[in-house]
Amino acid sequence: MCLSVVYKNEVNDANMLAKNVADIKVDGGKIIFTDLMGIRTTFDGTLEKVDLMENYVIVRG
Repeated sequence: MCLSVVYKNEVNDANMLAKNVADIKVDGGKIIFTDLMGIRTTFDGTLEKVDLMENYVIVRG
């Protein structure tokens, strides 16, 4: 199973928005991350990078 960590602007623990993310949905200008436990985090912004090998996502907003 491949779960990811979501960061705002850069990979840095201080910028972490969500971890153990299993699902990402884009809805207009919102990005909705759902973690392994089903907890949703909504972020206003855009996807910048998704690295599935290193298991991280970077968003801007």
